Amino acid sequence: MLTIADVSQAVPANLKSVVSQSFVDTINNVVADPDHAGVIRDNFISYASVLRDGKYKMTDYLNAITYMSYKMQDMTNHDAWCLTFPQRHAALVSAGKTKKEISSHVSMYAKGKLVMAVAEVSFIPTWLVNRDIHQKAINQLADKMMNAASEKVQVEAAGLLLAHLAKPKESGPLVNIQLGESSGMNEMKSMLESLALQQQQLIQNGATTKDIAGQRIFENAQ
Repeated sequence: MLTIADVSQAVPANLKSVVSQSFVDTINNVVADPDHAGVIRDNFISYASVLRDGKYKMTDYLNAITYMSYKMQDMTNHDAWCLTFPQRHAALVSAGKTKKEISSHVSMYAKGKLVMAVAEVSFIPTWLVNRDIHQKAINQLADKMMNAASEKVQVEAAGLLLAHLAKPKESGPLVNIQLGESSGMNEMKSMLESLALQQQQLIQNGATTKDIAGQRIFENAQ
């Protein structure tokens, strides 16, 4: 459960005064399902940087976090919106609104500036969280490049490796995240460069495609 101190520390200084026990209770009890509630609480803290420009109300931010938390679980816009605004949805149904008419409300909310801002921030950690999977994928591509039975697969894997191992483009002054290359990544680049030189030498010496394909990138590869 979040405390006043947790929320106050996460939000910008100009909003600390509105952090009351009542509002913290609202965050902690935003949904009945404890699993969903836990995700929403975590996301409220994680993406609080969205509030720094001071244009959004805390309650609107909580709604956007709730909506995006459902979206992160692969729910449709419609289902996420209905779970975020159950009373609003019930009122529209009671008023005789069709599903198409309700969908217009959903679409308008999903394209709102606040939801888009939360979406933009929430997608940033995905690559960082999955860096281990990213490296495994690179290793798999490298193995396919050297050991696949099809020459076409080898070439395609090599092309994907070159694309993924290329130096990132400058993203502009608003982003200043420095991610140093790991020793494993440097070793992988050096190994690929060495293999490329070896392949060129083998071709010059009359080696066949089959001979080159028979090389293995890892000594203990299965």
